[in-house]
Amino acid sequence: MKIVNIGSLNIDDVYQVDHFVRPGETLSSRSYQLFCGGKGLNQSIALANAGASVSHAGRIGGDGGVLKARLEKAGVDTSLIIEGDVPTGRAIIQVTPQGENAIILFGGANRALIPGDIPRFLSPFASGDMLVLQNEVSCLKEIIEAAAARGLVIALNPSPMDETINKLPLDKVGIFLVNEIEGEGLTGKSNPDAILADMTRRFPGARIFLTLGSKGVVFGRDEERIRQDAMKVTPVDTTAAGDTFTGFLLAALAEERPVEEALDRAVRAAALAVTRPGAADSIPTRDEL
Repeated sequence: MKIVNIGSLNIDDVYQVDHFVRPGETLSSRSYQLFCGGKGLNQSIALANAGASVSHAGRIGGDGGVLKARLEKAGVDTSLIIEGDVPTGRAIIQVTPQGENAIILFGGANRALIPGDIPRFLSPFASGDMLVLQNEVSCLKEIIEAAAARGLVIALNPSPMDETINKLPLDKVGIFLVNEIEGEGLTGKSNPDAILADMTRRFPGARIFLTLGSKGVVFGRDEERIRQDAMKVTPVDTTAAGDTFTGFLLAALAEERPVEEALDRAVRAAALAVTRPGAADSIPTRDEL
């Protein structure tokens, strides 16, 4: 099974500051770091590190070469990334000594996908292959409809959750990866059992993975339920934990591994990721598990 991830590509500009900049103030930063980011990029790296054959599709500007290079270093195919005139997506992040952050997000090229891009993105893939999506690019509705028409298995991580998600043709999604906040946004319910009951009723046959942080994860499909505990570790940085979980889980499902094995791999990978600083660079390899 081949996998295509039509996902976000961001440059993260991180400034260490004594306090958040105030209106009218010019503030010197104590340090600056540039990171490769975006949920799409993180999930593609996690998929590749887990051993999957994955292509990343999306848009960058002329300033986005560093993102392609980072994906290629991980073994991700970048031939479907389009370079255009709209600047690459960016996050401007202020971080205080107390660890608080303030973020300005610019969607940029991630929000410049057009329906005309979709045939190019999907043409190398056939029925039974997998499409991975998040909520950080434009044209999600058109992408889902086109992928469903080709017979692709659609995996959706509806993050960041907003009002647009419930307007998508969610009945065409075969795999949902949601946390409690996203589950509540989809169902209006806060109890994990109620979230799964509602989603399995609305989306019969879909595989639903509800992550519960330190309480682990619950899988639901129709009447089936499988629970997996989280691993106890001392966290250093939780930035890419969810993306690591998603990548390793989907890679195992693409290999047609049992759900129990897929959950075990994904939870162990996420546990390793949170013991390391950074986002993409914290994602472990399959051998490390």
